Amino acid sequence: MQPIAIELGPFPIHWYGVMVALGFVAGLWTASRRGLASGISAEKVIDFGPWIILGAIIGARTLYVISYWRESFEGRPTWEIFAVWQGGLVFYGGLMGSTVASAIYIRLKKLPFWKMADILAPSIALGYVFGRIGCLLNGCCYGRACDLPWAIHFPGGNALNAPTTPVHPTQIYDSLLNLVFYAALAWLYRRRKFDGQIFAAYLIGYALLRSFVEMFRGDYPEHQHYLGGWATPAHLVSIGILAAGLVLLAMLPRPKSKRG
Repeated sequence: MQPIAIELGPFPIHWYGVMVALGFVAGLWTASRRGLASGISAEKVIDFGPWIILGAIIGARTLYVISYWRESFEGRPTWEIFAVWQGGLVFYGGLMGSTVASAIYIRLKKLPFWKMADILAPSIALGYVFGRIGCLLNGCCYGRACDLPWAIHFPGGNALNAPTTPVHPTQIYDSLLNLVFYAALAWLYRRRKFDGQIFAAYLIGYALLRSFVEMFRGDYPEHQHYLGGWATPAHLVSIGILAAGLVLLAMLPRPKSKRG
């Protein structure tokens, strides 16, 4: 755990923010290369950047503040709501926010929506790899207690009260699974049959991966466990994301087969 990367006088630069920024850069660069191979100029994909970043940060922070208001913000200074550089972003909120921002941008620029969604989908998984490493360095999103050989523990007196006893390295689980997921989506992109297929596959695959890793998470307060105590808030959102992916996969138009 190493929250601070460097200190520039009174202004600390947090590793969490650095890794999130690296995730955006890696995601946009790989998406621009994919777009170029699909007839969409790299400039148009890169121009997406500010929209995606702003939408993702607003959505991710909003959902975090709503989810952890009682534990982290109630009775505290209002400015802390905006202190995203200290950590505290919920990925599903970022996904929703960036999707809305992207839809607005695509409509304004009159770009093909589902083709652009497919171009971006694998890169979302890649950006997530960097984000979860940031979570590990920050000490958030930690796992339940475990005694496995690869268990990790955080230093005593850490700012986020991460456990000092051995826990599942859920951030590493997420990073490794999403790195494999990125490779799988990039492979599938080159073999896609219709526009929107890769984005739908991303929604389905990520919902399943996230639900799996959530079984090892240990950072949720007791009142945020549902359905008999096994489901976290992310489990509930994953159900909706999985359903949306399946509906998209079933309803998106396929190209008509050629005869003769």
